[in-house]
Amino acid sequence: MTAGMIARTLEELQVYQKARVASREISAILARPSFRGDQRLRTQLGSASERVPSAIAEGYEQSTDRHFAQYCFRAKGSCREIRTQLSVARDRRYITEEERQRLDPLFEEIAKMLSGLIRHLKKEDRKDRGPGRWE
Repeated sequence: MTAGMIARTLEELQVYQKARVASREISAILARPSFRGDQRLRTQLGSASERVPSAIAEGYEQSTDRHFAQYCFRAKGSCREIRTQLSVARDRRYITEEERQRLDPLFEEIAKMLSGLIRHLKKEDRKDRGPGRWE
């Protein structure tokens, strides 16, 4: 793990911080009147954006690195789902192309950060990592 990725608590984990910011960004666009008529997409997009930081948090508490990595894979999958749903929202004209182009890279970056974390976790493969054991 690179020095920028070392964290002693969940809240210090950069990918978790970024996922929370991204989730707030999605919440802001879902509050718009344009989404009110499409409850299904609104629910799907909102749920997926909540799953990203939630999966990271749940994985962080797992006892092994491999288990944590599984939760990171789930979060990464949710990032891809969100990127697809943003394209659907653009196609339905709920957001502009500029908004999609601003939000899509945010979730792409989170997915890349998760890939790096997954590689680290698989390499370390600690069997009893315990919360906060990042040294």
